[in-house]
Amino acid sequence: MSNQEQKAAQKAELTVSYEVDGNKIILTPSIVQQYIVGSENGTITLPEFKLFTELCKVRKLNPFLKEAYCIKYGKSPAQIVVGKDAVLKRAVLNPSFDGIESGVIVQNTNTGELIERTGTFYLRDAERLVGGWAKVYRKDWSHPTYCSVAFDEVAQKTRDGYLNTQWATKGGTMVEKVAKVRALRETFVEDLGGMYEADEMPLPVNNEQAYSEPEIITQEEPKIISQPEPQDEPIEVSFDEL
Repeated sequence: MSNQEQKAAQKAELTVSYEVDGNKIILTPSIVQQYIVGSENGTITLPEFKLFTELCKVRKLNPFLKEAYCIKYGKSPAQIVVGKDAVLKRAVLNPSFDGIESGVIVQNTNTGELIERTGTFYLRDAERLVGGWAKVYRKDWSHPTYCSVAFDEVAQKTRDGYLNTQWATKGGTMVEKVAKVRALRETFVEDLGGMYEADEMPLPVNNEQAYSEPEIITQEEPKIISQPEPQDEPIEVSFDEL
């Protein structure tokens, strides 16, 4: 194999293409860095690129629709996670899916009683948020999958030890989401194995910086711009110079 052929093979290896719902997805290290990771964040390595694109390709995830993320801060290892909607979508499409229930676990500050409540509403003055729960049903299983998580174990904090903005202001929503994703993954491991949602993972955030989802990006076909061929200008020759 010649040097040119080797370079062409290496270049082709770094381009990952697949289809999701009839849309062709093309991913290269530069595309993932610019549109998924963000040019202002850390630079992903080649192994991280391959892990991310392999997950997207195998699980048919569209990262431009926020179904998968590659989160990188500085020189810390990249976190490869998926969106909650991507998990729920694949569970619902499974013919055996038969519904889900979820909510929060609160403790009465006066009596100490633990209460499982459907949804995320609770009385902040009289109750303390301590966890979340979810129950997923399959048509071919006699018992539902039940999952509960402790708030203190999954809540994400800054380097100063304080809850980040999302968990401080929307704790009920966040802890319920973690419980729901875990229950769905345990129920439909054949469809959701290896897919972890961002709020399940300890992200390396900086102080008050909390992870925010990037904008949805529409991938367009590259445009080919043709340039006119240069033409030689006529040279004027004076007979007096001959």
